[in-house]
Amino acid sequence: MDDFWAGALWALKIWLYLVIILIMIPSMFGFSLGISEIYMTILVKTLEWATLNIQKANSDEGTLKPSSSNGLIQRENGSMEKELEELRRSRPKPPVGGDFTLSDCFYFTRQGIESIVDDEVTQRFTSEELVSWNLLTRTNNDFQYISLKLTLVYGLGIIVRYCILAPLRITLTIIGVSWLVIGTSAVGLLPNWRIKFWLSELVHVMCYRICARGLSATIRYHNRENKPKKGGICVANHTSPIDIVILCTDGCYAMVGQVHGGLMGIIQRAMVRSCPHVWFERSEMKDRHLVTKRLKDHVNDKKKLPILIFPEGTCINNTSVMMFKKGSFEIGTTIYPVAIKYDPKFGDAFWNSSKHSMVSYLLRMMTSWALVCNVWYLPAMHQQEGEDAVQFANRVKSAIAHQGGLVDLQWDGGLKRAKVKETFKEQQQKKYSNMVVRDDSSSNSD
Repeated sequence: MDDFWAGALWALKIWLYLVIILIMIPSMFGFSLGISEIYMTILVKTLEWATLNIQKANSDEGTLKPSSSNGLIQRENGSMEKELEELRRSRPKPPVGGDFTLSDCFYFTRQGIESIVDDEVTQRFTSEELVSWNLLTRTNNDFQYISLKLTLVYGLGIIVRYCILAPLRITLTIIGVSWLVIGTSAVGLLPNWRIKFWLSELVHVMCYRICARGLSATIRYHNRENKPKKGGICVANHTSPIDIVILCTDGCYAMVGQVHGGLMGIIQRAMVRSCPHVWFERSEMKDRHLVTKRLKDHVNDKKKLPILIFPEGTCINNTSVMMFKKGSFEIGTTIYPVAIKYDPKFGDAFWNSSKHSMVSYLLRMMTSWALVCNVWYLPAMHQQEGEDAVQFANRVKSAIAHQGGLVDLQWDGGLKRAKVKETFKEQQQKKYSNMVVRDDSSSNSD
């Protein structure tokens, strides 16, 4: 028995040495020994081979792949005014004042039926549909038994993901988080000299790089000349908590968030010792003026790191960008937009917090093939003269959606857990009533 435990200890030591030498140290300093590149090359060729086999089997059997869209809805992007005007064109002018007609009901009826059949909001809170099965799950509606060869590859993939990749990634994540707590706590003991802030940024970036390598992350950064600078606010679309790791691998940011307890609280307290992150108590989060003041004080100090904020306030499934909360756009500072787009072929990065806990989600990510994404740094944006915070937020959101190839939606991401606000309903009612009253007054003047 003693020989067994001695052998197990020896194997564990060898495992840790290999992880530290071959993966951890190269990732800390931002270079690779080529292991991850070889893995990604093999993975891409395997998935391409699987896709060709599936397409060939489907064509031989004459089956059609189910579409991720129901194909029934042809949405028009016109405004209420334009669409109602089209409906009224063939209608004769009423002899008496007032411009309400029964034909207007068709517009509202169609809008209601479209929302029921193809709701463009709630589908953003479910996993993105795949074009082809990625050998990760048998629940994709594209999967069926194709061949013995493909089934064997699927079985081999389970062994690789759960018996090799998962232990490796868990080991790297534990090392990365431990190093973050120990490193930031040690740096926090130094006096507030320039070297302290330099070491703090170095420790943060190193830890995030280790964690990114723990997810087999392949990240392509574009337009690095537009990277956020100190004294500004970086805003990005939000798919997953891993977004923070993705962005901080390429630079250090000040985080904004609520104070937590447990392990997260330990990490937060260690981080704030070395870097001026902005943490709020639960009671303070409700005080909008206090939050705005704390953020303004931070960005006014040009020596402090740029603040990283996800204005959607919730995770969206990597297909669209939903309404940006206006708070971060009221600060009156430079906004640095960033677009993040994941490749769902290698793994589903979306965190459905209503369905999966944080631990469950991270385990799912660690047993995925890899994490592949593109990050675009957009040119800095400023609030224009006569533009309010809401208009500024919408302009930034549209720029991010366009760059990332995402759908630009006006809906609030808070609808994931809440009903539509009465104010939105009243806004639509007021818009229509204004049309009727306006047309009524114009006909009376004639």
